[in-house]
Amino acid sequence: MPRKLRRVSAFFKILTVLTVVCGLLVVGGYFVVSSFEPIEVPEEPQEECRVDIDADRRTLDPEQAANAATINGVAFSRDLPEQSVVIAYATVWQESKFFNIDYGDRDSLGLFQQRPSQEWGEPDELMDPVYTSDAFYEKLEEIPGYEDKPVYEAAQEVQRSADGFAYDQHEDVSQLMAEAFGGTQENAVSCRFEEDVGEREPDIAAAEEEMRRVFGVDPAALPVSEEPQTGDLGWAMAQWAMTHAPEYGLNSVTYGDQRWSASQEQEGWSSVDDPAPEGRIALG
Repeated sequence: MPRKLRRVSAFFKILTVLTVVCGLLVVGGYFVVSSFEPIEVPEEPQEECRVDIDADRRTLDPEQAANAATINGVAFSRDLPEQSVVIAYATVWQESKFFNIDYGDRDSLGLFQQRPSQEWGEPDELMDPVYTSDAFYEKLEEIPGYEDKPVYEAAQEVQRSADGFAYDQHEDVSQLMAEAFGGTQENAVSCRFEEDVGEREPDIAAAEEEMRRVFGVDPAALPVSEEPQTGDLGWAMAQWAMTHAPEYGLNSVTYGDQRWSASQEQEGWSSVDDPAPEGRIALG
């Protein structure tokens, strides 16, 4: 047989063998896949908090939301305008992304990454979101006309960071969050936690005591005769309680005829037939 024909014949033999082998692999693979039931992995409840205003939705980790609610609450305690919260939020987005971290550049600590060596306070104080927020606002109020300054400029005058322009990129989301956590958009913040959040006995007294420390107002004093300029105090307190539900084992938070429940069957706030007393917050 000519050499060329032998090469062609050999090629077709190899091709035939490869085709048979591939076919057997496909059939065998199908047999293996079809012989076993697929493993079903149960979906775990997703912990998250959402900020919804009109068509704009932002998702936060529960720790981020809880810290945002506290930063906002301290502004209420000082009767500061909403713009002060916008500036504080822009700062915290840049410095810690709302996680209360115990490390940073040199000796920087906490949400605002303030430094004990720069006389911001003791390390344990700077890890307290209430203390560190109050310290930031105190410095902010010392800046003449800070409300009319660009957000990044006001933030930089307080922080004295290496790159003050970095705060500018967080202004839009900070404005949205200030409106939401400030309560001017009512129930714009909602959270979903793990199933066991409301399974223990709620410590309502401790939650109310911390609300007094954060907001400077006893929740039992609601409704107040004059609203702070920061926003709607009742809604701000209600949303603070919701974001801190895991810490105090709260099953529900009711304000007006709106109720948030720790139950996984309910998402967000919903209308109820048994509202809280007028102007008050009911924790359960």
